[in-house]
Parts: sequence; C-alpha cells; structure tokens
Amino acid sequence: MSVNKKKIIIANMKMNGSLSFNETYLENIKKNFNNFKNLNIGLCLPYPYLFQAQKFLQNTCIYWGSQNVAKFENGPHTGEVSALMLKEFNSKYVIVGHSERSTAYCESDENIAAKFEKIKKYKMIPVLCVGETLIEREAGIMESVVSSQIEAIIKIYGTKIFENSIVAYEPIWAIGSDMAATPDQANKMCDFIRNLICNNHNNEFKNFNIIYGGSVNAKNALQLFASESLNGVLIGRASINFDEFSHICSAAENS
Repeated sequence: MSVNKKKIIIANMKMNGSLSFNETYLENIKKNFNNFKNLNIGLCLPYPYLFQAQKFLQNTCIYWGSQNVAKFENGPHTGEVSALMLKEFNSKYVIVGHSERSTAYCESDENIAAKFEKIKKYKMIPVLCVGETLIEREAGIMESVVSSQIEAIIKIYGTKIFENSIVAYEPIWAIGSDMAATPDQANKMCDFIRNLICNNHNNEFKNFNIIYGGSVNAKNALQLFASESLNGVLIGRASINFDEFSHICSAAENS
C-alpha cells in the first residue's frame, strides 16, 4: 500500500453559507491555512459560491470544488450543472455519490458511475462516496455493499479510471450522527477498498487515495490521522465551524 505524504482534507460544506458568511470564512481560510505544508485542502461549496472560492483562494495552496455534477455534457436538463461549467471555475474536487443525494434523488450506482467519468474527462478529481447502512453493517454485508458500488464503475470504465481519484469511505450510519466508525472499522474497510481496486486488478495507482468521512470532528480526527490505511478525511458539518475545522487541519498537519 502506498500512502501519499500529504494528507487530504475535503470539506463538504453541504447547503450552507451565504455571500457574507463565505467572505469572512474564506478570508480566514486564506489567512490561516495557506502555510500548511503537509495537506491538500479542498473546499466543496454549493454551486453559486464557486466564484467566491475562486476569488479568495486563487494563488493559494487551497483548492475548491463542488458537491455534485451532472452526468450530461449539456442540453435540456433544467437545474443541472455540467463538469465543463465546474471546470470553468477552476474546480479541482467534485464529490459524487454522497448518500444524502443518492438516497433523496434515487441515484443508481450506474448514474454515479457516469458522473464519475465526466469528472475525470475534465481533469478534475472525483471524491467518490461509498458506504453501508447500519442494517447492512449489522448483517455483516458491508463489504459486499461497498464492493457493488465500486464495481459499477469498474464494469463500465475499468480500474484505470481510479488513477488520480479519491474514494471516501463514508458509512451512512455515521453521517451527522455523532457515531463515527472506529479506527479499526475504518482501517478494515479502507484496506478492503484498496485491495479491491488495486491488488485484485493488478494495479497500483500512485495517485489513488482513500479517505474517511462520517462524523469527523476535532475529537476523533487525531486517531483517524494516525491510521496507515487512510490518506485523509472528508469533513461535513465540522467544516462550517472555522475553529473546529482549523483544529482538525492543524492536527493533520502535525500528525
């Protein structure tokens, strides 16, 4: 297993923010985070605020991106935003397959696979969210569930598409629940994912990374960063609180 030197911190800001909030938040990020040497930080904002991220964060070492993308190139798809549109804002990261979307909007694994391919086509980095429900974990089928989510992409595009990509193991039962996976649970699943994509398909991708998401906070971050199986974390609600987000990033920088 190869683990990149720099840890990856992806902030999923969800449907939060405003023009005034973002101005203060991004200015603080720019002022306090630009000196981190051991981190790759990406802020995934709602679509309308990408211009603010580009304005405040250009010429810094902090990246930005989106929480979703359309599977279409263009055309009569009201309300959708294409990969090309995201690229024009110099987006680097795009979250895809998050359970809050796949559940609410009934997205299939095949639909998520098509979005994944569009992100790669426009030279951005997909952050593919995979994970199981609590019922599936208690039934002991969590690996089968996660495998099917990943295999949906492999069947269509092959394993090579995972180069320069991120898979975020984010158990559905941990999202916003204050019930994060234990380090052992996270390590075992991340090792399973890496083996599924790399070893079982005779590939080892230098820029393939696995991160953990699901109730990541300042209290459990240090344990997660100590893991040799993880390349970083996907942070949800804690990323909106600048002090807590700063604490998590500082812990990663110094771990």
